[in-house]
Amino acid sequence: MEAEQIEIAGFLRQYPPFSQLPEQTVNYVATQIEISYYRAGTDVYRFGDEIHDLCVVRSGSVEIYRRNGKLYNRLSEGDLFGQLGMLMGNRVRLPARTMEDSLIYFIPESVFTELCDQFDEFAYFVEMDDNGGLSHAVSIKKDSNDLLGSKITKLISREPVTIDATSTIRQAAQKMTEESVSSLLIMEEVADVEDSGQIRQALAGILTDRDLRTRVVATGVDLDGSVTDVMTRNPITLDDDAYAFEAMLTMLRFNLHHLPILENRRPIGVLATSDIVRYESQNSLYMGGTILRQSSVEELARVATEVKSCFVRMVHEDANSHMIGSAMSVIGRAFKQRLLELAEEQLGKPPVPYCFLALGSMARDEQLVVTDQDNALILDNGYDHEQHGEYFEELTKFVSDGLDACGYTYCTGLIMATNPRWRKTRREWEECFSDWIDNPDPEALLNCSIFFDLDGVYGKTDWAEQLNAFVVRRSGQSPRFLACLARNALNRTPPLGFFKGFVMEQDGKHRKSINLKRRGTAPLADLVRVHALAVGSTARNSFERLDDVIKAGILPADRGTDLRDALEFISMVRIRHQALELEAGNEPDNNIEPDNISDFERRNLKEAFMVLSNAQRFLKFRYPFTRK
Repeated sequence: MEAEQIEIAGFLRQYPPFSQLPEQTVNYVATQIEISYYRAGTDVYRFGDEIHDLCVVRSGSVEIYRRNGKLYNRLSEGDLFGQLGMLMGNRVRLPARTMEDSLIYFIPESVFTELCDQFDEFAYFVEMDDNGGLSHAVSIKKDSNDLLGSKITKLISREPVTIDATSTIRQAAQKMTEESVSSLLIMEEVADVEDSGQIRQALAGILTDRDLRTRVVATGVDLDGSVTDVMTRNPITLDDDAYAFEAMLTMLRFNLHHLPILENRRPIGVLATSDIVRYESQNSLYMGGTILRQSSVEELARVATEVKSCFVRMVHEDANSHMIGSAMSVIGRAFKQRLLELAEEQLGKPPVPYCFLALGSMARDEQLVVTDQDNALILDNGYDHEQHGEYFEELTKFVSDGLDACGYTYCTGLIMATNPRWRKTRREWEECFSDWIDNPDPEALLNCSIFFDLDGVYGKTDWAEQLNAFVVRRSGQSPRFLACLARNALNRTPPLGFFKGFVMEQDGKHRKSINLKRRGTAPLADLVRVHALAVGSTARNSFERLDDVIKAGILPADRGTDLRDALEFISMVRIRHQALELEAGNEPDNNIEPDNISDFERRNLKEAFMVLSNAQRFLKFRYPFTRK
């Protein structure tokens, strides 16, 4: 090889997909390259031109356009273009123009075809146009997890065993023994209004082995009494079109051991914990139950040491970000629920009803292992500070201290129910939210980004649902507030420079790294929240909000899917980084160094950040700000 060709080969080996090829192959490519120089503002290719070379930017910069003239991408050293045209009839689909004086390497079509045929990594890299690579990366993750893709009906092993609501407890126990089942569905006849008053069999309740032990044997109830006296009324159910993972989370969140499955309101089976375990080998399902059985803060703190191991196991078993975030959030709720129960055992019955709120990522089912505690309290309108204040001050301190002992650190911003500011009556919360919406100053908008993601954890949890519905309704009636919230959502931008290269932290502890939460998942959650409020979505999870936004049709074509893929990919890079840190014995954080991740992840992270950047530009357009 000549000296110039050695230099070309050395350059190519720095960038994907050439960095993934054997050395002798790269050396061969270097001998086939032709070099051309272009002055700034020169067209390299126009739309419809013939193209028979793969182009590599050696120096300078190139802008790629869509056929309608809109900017599509900016390329700098090491970036490729032209592959789409060669793969689609040798006609240019995306015109290219130099932004500054540039050198371009041209790789002949014959070499390009040879590389595609011989090396799958090369073929995959050049075949994934636009956000296809990102979409493909996310789809691989989905396809690799059986639990995510399995419908709930796949787990049902037999038809449900039922008995009429007029039966006795003795008859129910006998039937459970004869059928060798641990649960029995209680059915009753009801008039179906939707079907012209016809009578149908409906699910009235469920009786389990545990119910027989705790409600019958332990209390000495007459066995000839009605089974309806000891059954669980209106049990939580799922429809048959749900996925196995949804069933797992439902059972984990509500500490259920049996979950009736309905088809057109008719029971078709009962899912037991053992059925889930066949599909979910790690023990996150059991952890919620284990937490709720602990009898002291010290015991809870010992159980909490297993949370990180549970997180790592889920990552190794290819759970996606929604699965991991939901499971970790449910575990976090379980700690709060048990601490509140212990607090009430110690302090006595609360003087007035209340609802303990989870805020932020836990409320969105997006919590990971790096988290603090964000919570608040809704109090009954009959609350009187002089009479009741001391009780709730002690209760919230007990819970907050207990959470800290379990690894959920105190919030440095004091967004905790221990702060009297965040203990309000139902009426006061509505007035507070109304004021934030009507007067969206910077502090109000910051509070909205935290408190507008709320979930009832314990107590009168229906109050949380009502408050959430109030927020959605009031927000949707105020275009000015949505515009201010949209503008606030633009404060955190993706870490991409002018040439779409990574912009990293330049000082401090995390120098030369990217904070994937602050620069990725958080701004995505912020912009999705704005759209969700605009369309009246009462969902809190970002993926579920996106579903509602997509259905409402307010996004340009395919942008919703792009946003979902971007959120999933950035989340999974962040999750895998935290798992690796835990396995290395380090404290996990949200900061990655691009040099320490694969070419595949770097390339798709750039695409995900570009999706975020485009979505933020659309946000500004969709919700224009006015001072009126």
